[in-house]
Amino acid sequence: MDNNLAPHTELPTAPATATEPHLLSPLNLAYIGDSVYELLVRSRLVAVANRPTHALTKIANRALSAAAQSAAYHALQPHLDADEAAIMKRGRNAKSASRAKNATVADYRCATGLEALFGFLYLTGKHSRLLELFDICWSEEHAKL
Repeated sequence: MDNNLAPHTELPTAPATATEPHLLSPLNLAYIGDSVYELLVRSRLVAVANRPTHALTKIANRALSAAAQSAAYHALQPHLDADEAAIMKRGRNAKSASRAKNATVADYRCATGLEALFGFLYLTGKHSRLLELFDICWSEEHAKL
């Protein structure tokens, strides 16, 4: 068992899918991307803060809110290539059956775009790029924590 608390530099390998990630619905990409982003936030919190779990949960919930993810969406835009920007935009523009809770519609849609990008990068195995972009999100969010 690795007791190193440094931020992870690798993610578990994505399962092989029957469909190319480019062909998946942006909401399917956001579905997996939500989990990937949450895992990265929680891993980073544990690595930088030895706090009670209820305190970690409060911080994580703020970092995982639609408003925080929307801010990350906007912070990432200048750092994306054309394909990444297109994936994020597809996610933002996707029509979701669920409604925003405790968030504006604009923040919720931007958060979905961010999650779609993270899901796409995860499923395509572009983990180093995913972590590079997460570092940008984290530096933006960490300044608020």
